[in-house]
Amino acid sequence: MKYLKKILKYSFVFCILIIIISFIYFGYSKLSVKVEIKNTNNISLYDKNGEVFFVGNGTNAWIDLDNISKYLIDATISTEDKNFYKHNGFDIPRILKASWRNIVNRKKLEGASTISQQYVKNLFLDFDKTWNRKWNEMWLTLNIEMHYSKDEILEGYLNSINYGHGMYGIENASQFYFGKSAKDLDLAEASLLVGIPKSPSNYSPIVNFNLAKQRQEMVLNLMVKNEYITEEEKENALNEELNIIGKKNNISLSTIMYYQDAVYKELEDINIPKSFLETGGLKIYTDFDIEAQKILEDKINKNLENNQELQTNAIMEDPNTGRIIALVGGRDYSTSQYNRAISSYRQIGSAMKPILYYLALENGFTSSTCFTSEETTFAFADKQYYSPKNAGNVYGNKPISLAAAISYSDNIYAVKTILFLGEEALVNMSNRLGITSKMQNVPSLALGTSEINNIELIGAYSTFANLGYKIKPHFIKKIESNNGNILYEANEEKEAILNPSLVYILNNLLTNTYDSTFIDYNYPTIIGIANKLSRKYSIKSGTTATDSWTVGYTPDLVMSVWIGYDDNKEISNKDYMYTKNIFADTMEEYLKDKEESWYQIPNNVVGVLVDPISGLPIDENSQKKKILYYLKGTEPTNTQSVFDEITE
Repeated sequence: MKYLKKILKYSFVFCILIIIISFIYFGYSKLSVKVEIKNTNNISLYDKNGEVFFVGNGTNAWIDLDNISKYLIDATISTEDKNFYKHNGFDIPRILKASWRNIVNRKKLEGASTISQQYVKNLFLDFDKTWNRKWNEMWLTLNIEMHYSKDEILEGYLNSINYGHGMYGIENASQFYFGKSAKDLDLAEASLLVGIPKSPSNYSPIVNFNLAKQRQEMVLNLMVKNEYITEEEKENALNEELNIIGKKNNISLSTIMYYQDAVYKELEDINIPKSFLETGGLKIYTDFDIEAQKILEDKINKNLENNQELQTNAIMEDPNTGRIIALVGGRDYSTSQYNRAISSYRQIGSAMKPILYYLALENGFTSSTCFTSEETTFAFADKQYYSPKNAGNVYGNKPISLAAAISYSDNIYAVKTILFLGEEALVNMSNRLGITSKMQNVPSLALGTSEINNIELIGAYSTFANLGYKIKPHFIKKIESNNGNILYEANEEKEAILNPSLVYILNNLLTNTYDSTFIDYNYPTIIGIANKLSRKYSIKSGTTATDSWTVGYTPDLVMSVWIGYDDNKEISNKDYMYTKNIFADTMEEYLKDKEESWYQIPNNVVGVLVDPISGLPIDENSQKKKILYYLKGTEPTNTQSVFDEITE
């Protein structure tokens, strides 16, 4: 009892303070400058050609309240704020009731935001969750209540609220879900739409129809309770068969929304003025390439059409600027808004090896450096053992060159290399390339057992693609206010962190993954798509029991694609070809009309004709031969040592 009295006392004092402060703000708001609401938070995204491809709050489809179905208006008021036309922005009795319930139950069971308060929140991006932000929201709520009629506030709210799948505003949502104007919505359609904003990822009828119907029933019950409709009208609406379209008129849903979400995610980390209401909105310039995005999505859909459970994410980036030109975060945005390209962390398998082998080149390895490929158990201190396996348990049982190890993705060679160089050195090399995810200092790190994000992975490969310059992958080039003031520009300065001559050697080694010259006791890992490739690429695949990756590049474009299951179910052997085919099909289609480019050989690098498997020099008459590249002075000799056979 004593505890409840104390709670009541403090709750009463708190509420009195809130009321006093509200009256102060009420008077101040009346005298303050009117906030312009129609253009506020009008976030326009521009593609590489300066064309708008997304408008954040849907003001391109702003409609008057008179052109919105009365069913939708009544359902919204009944569900969100039944006293909307009676309060001045804050429903004090509702706030007290909600506070009491939350205090008694010691957790938040309900909120008490009015439509006016929710509208103000919609006018801001969620940059700041401080008390300063909350006071600003209070002031702005009072400001719009003082300067706008209730109908104007409701109109603005309905034109800016999120109805899921990137549909901001009731007209956009109505056209998307039902293919009709908001003025033509019937009771069943209106009540379904009103249920979505509480949690678009759960209550969208496209995501979960059963949950959407349960939410619709709740909305209809409130309408009956508040005497907007009769019980009979409710039952008729519940039983009405709905024709949900779920399409936009311009380009497909997945094409745009994963990229748009990634832009918004990046925007949260950019230090722009928090009170950008005064700017009347934002213009965000990106390098989004609609051609690349359409091709990428098309190739994903065609390659995965026979397996609807597999998920994917893929990124295409300009390695010279760090600008991401295309992104897919999943199979279908309408069924899953989880953006795997920017949010998921997966093991990358052998896609880790180019990082390891650049480190090896930097520490004296050459294209011909040999380790023996054979089944091996590594013994460590404290009676610890590690027995990595090659794919299919295929071993050369002989010394093989670094070039061959890359071609076959030989795991024994990789583990011997990391043990030779040290696990910590590989962690440091990864960090140097911009990978910030935590990595374990263990021998299996060479085989990609640590989990990283695709943004990190493509950033590391971009450093190889641009011959050694670190540049941060990003979506946003520039942000302007609607009146043209520049609020932000991306820093695209490149930092030289790698030896370009060694990167040149690595880039050529990564073309051996699909080179038939290496067909011997094993096959190059990407030989299956060699017939699809009309130009030169550096490519590496990566596989684990649950993940498949293919990452590759030219001097002008780098692409990374993953497939797997969200629940980490193991993928089958045939599934491993999907990423390779998606990569080849996408890159070939996108680059088909573009001039082919490759890297110029540095002055201190020389090509030598060698046996590609052993790495030893050969003559012109040898049947198996390949030009491999070396720093001048490190060319192979016929007496070259095999590292794991050197004895002290």
